[in-house]
Amino acid sequence: MRFIHTADWQIGKPFKQFGDRESVLRQARLVAIEKIGQLAEREGTAHVLVAGDVYDSEAPTSRTLLEPLERMRGFANVAWHLLPGNHDPHRPKGVWDRLRENGTPVNVHLHLTAEPVALDQHATLLSAPLTRKSEVGDLTEWMDSAETAPGLIRIGLAHGSVVGFGAGGEANNPIDPRRPGRAGLGYLALGDWHRTMKVAPAVWYAGTPEPDRAGSQEYGQALVVDIAGPDAPATVTPHVVGTYRWLTREEHLADPTELDDLETRLRALPDLSSTILRIFLKGTLPLAGRAALNRRLLGLTAALFHLEADQSALLIRPTAADLEAIDFGGVLRNAADRLRSMADDDTIGLVEKRRAEEALVQLFVMATGSGEGTL
Repeated sequence: MRFIHTADWQIGKPFKQFGDRESVLRQARLVAIEKIGQLAEREGTAHVLVAGDVYDSEAPTSRTLLEPLERMRGFANVAWHLLPGNHDPHRPKGVWDRLRENGTPVNVHLHLTAEPVALDQHATLLSAPLTRKSEVGDLTEWMDSAETAPGLIRIGLAHGSVVGFGAGGEANNPIDPRRPGRAGLGYLALGDWHRTMKVAPAVWYAGTPEPDRAGSQEYGQALVVDIAGPDAPATVTPHVVGTYRWLTREEHLADPTELDDLETRLRALPDLSSTILRIFLKGTLPLAGRAALNRRLLGLTAALFHLEADQSALLIRPTAADLEAIDFGGVLRNAADRLRSMADDDTIGLVEKRRAEEALVQLFVMATGSGEGTL
């Protein structure tokens, strides 16, 4: 038995922080469905299991409701199995009833009740659909006593958290990671966690097929799962299906001469135009170094799909040469000296100190004509 495990499509997810590029990232989530379909055809898998959060909300627009169905319809030889998650639970007159009323393609199957469903002559699917955003009990517990024909592979499909289960802590939608042993499952396909993660040999989170936040999964993935028989172990192989790569980096700068190396390393990243980079900069630079850094970051902003540079931990320490470049005396030099004193004053708040540093950088840029001073 070979199938694909995916989850957390969250079709319709907003990306307001990207401004006019929001639509590009929303479209990428639909492209990921097509890539999963292509993966299924390439790997010879007849079934794709989607472990919850097909949609980002319970009330998608009519267009958003239908868009993923049309992508799945295009892969007629692949059966798509959809499960409600915490973002799109199965409530009366909710998103799943709207789907049923509208009609779904013959190759798209909605698993809205906790009951065994035959996938083929080799396997049975046991689903645990959510009917509200948060459950205090384990909805996979019913699988322990579920009756299926002998000799079939039992596959569980659920959406929730295994973190803290049985350790005295509370978790929303808890799932016992020991469920495969208790319910005789060959595999438990989970959704909710947005990183691909092996919980146990037969328990995996697929992660999201298209990343959606900094610090999460870099590449969107789907899992190809092979199970030779009812008592055989599951073999799980991750495959990249996402378009955009989300990276987080931390860099320490102590000297302007390090800027060349930093820019070279960042420009060497693959697929810059489809990379979303969040970089945390720490250390200390003189005014000239900070101005040069901002010019380089502006260039990288044009090369990357998106760049967010956090310079809150990067300190500005003007050198004598920096201050002389602004002016040897007069109004500009007096302003620079006052701003430097504020930046070094530990009796004022951090926000005021940072504002003084930024103003000092801008004064340096204006006085020296050294290019753009801010991103």
